[in-house]
Amino acid sequence: MTLAKNATHRALLTMVAAATFFGAMAFAAKIASARLSGPEVAMIRMVMGLLPCLLIPRYRRAAMHFKRLDLILYRGVFGGIAVMLYFLAIEHTTAGIATLLQYTAPIWSGLFSMLFIGERISARGVLPLIVAFAGIVLVLRADSLGFGLWEIAGLCGGASSGAAVTAMRAARRAENSWSVYASFCFFGMLVNAPLALRSWKTPMGSEWLALAATSLFAMGAQLLLTFSLRWVDAMTVGVISQLAVLISMSLGALFLNERITGGTAIGAALTIAGVVGVTYVTSLGKREVSAEEVVPES
Repeated sequence: MTLAKNATHRALLTMVAAATFFGAMAFAAKIASARLSGPEVAMIRMVMGLLPCLLIPRYRRAAMHFKRLDLILYRGVFGGIAVMLYFLAIEHTTAGIATLLQYTAPIWSGLFSMLFIGERISARGVLPLIVAFAGIVLVLRADSLGFGLWEIAGLCGGASSGAAVTAMRAARRAENSWSVYASFCFFGMLVNAPLALRSWKTPMGSEWLALAATSLFAMGAQLLLTFSLRWVDAMTVGVISQLAVLISMSLGALFLNERITGGTAIGAALTIAGVVGVTYVTSLGKREVSAEEVVPES
């Protein structure tokens, strides 16, 4: 019992570290996209993310072993679209706003699961859903952003991430984690390539450092997350993952002069609370769903 408890505590700390890394990844991507396009940053992040599967035989074999090609395609393509829109939002808005919009994914996955694969969602989920969207509106109004093109892109990124999760729910976790990860990186690379190559600018000097940091933080977050999933349930992951929003907002405010007004703070708090509420209500009826599935693509 003590060993299990200690393992759970370590997993919780590891999950916090993973969420912190995801937030730091958004911050590094914002720095990289000062001159480079969001899709270029995303494509390079995906290429670097594929390296373990290409260079390590054991991971390469696992990545090539899958049972459902449709699952791999849906998960990979929708995940790739989610990251493309996420990085476009990072480029054109702020790291904090983009991450907040991306991390609405649990809301969308709950809606898509109800619409397309027949899962029921309790009426108790309506209130946190309204709270979450009210928070988003408040954040955008407080920053005088409104629902412009890039804010809509960020929200669509969260919806695409929710679609990727719904594809995984439909197959009930039939695939191993490396095949899912590899498809995510591979199709993410393909999805981002057209826009990346169209506006390609060769990275220079410190931009390579920002790109490397983006990729390393993303890979580190994925590895830490994978380690913690054995001991942490879906609801806990859903709550702790929202820390990425706070980290990205804080780093942007400290180092990039991104404003956090009172309205922004209240709106972000409402959005996070709403997402956590939706995650909780959804998880009550889906105990068999893996904790990994509540984490947005990033």
